[in-house]
Amino acid sequence: MVLQSLAGLPAFLVYFCTAIVAVVSYLFVYTHVTPHNELELIRNNNPAAAIALGLSLLGFSLPLISAIAHSANVWDCMIWSAIALIVQVIVFFIVRIPVPNLPQRIADGELAPAIWLGLASLAFGAINAACMIY
Repeated sequence: MVLQSLAGLPAFLVYFCTAIVAVVSYLFVYTHVTPHNELELIRNNNPAAAIALGLSLLGFSLPLISAIAHSANVWDCMIWSAIALIVQVIVFFIVRIPVPNLPQRIADGELAPAIWLGLASLAFGAINAACMIY
């Protein structure tokens, strides 16, 4: 019985490691696309940066979860993860349009722009995840 339970362990490890690589890749790309250094701001106790980056990571994770659950194989999962990353970067640029100086305002610790960016990232991530089902 235990051996049957562990039969899926290799697939779990492959997808789990793929997810870790996808998340690290997302954080690397996203933090290099944005003009402010989120990780440095977070290290300096800037809650606006933590909110914006954390919610954006959730916005990326939802389609990643969907890709893992619905992909035909690991390569398919990686392709859809890359698409999710691209969508989140596009969302960052779209969300900046109605909020002048959004990156600087987040760097200055303003919460409203950070929440706007984070929740928009989360919303588009949820939409992205739902669209991956078909």
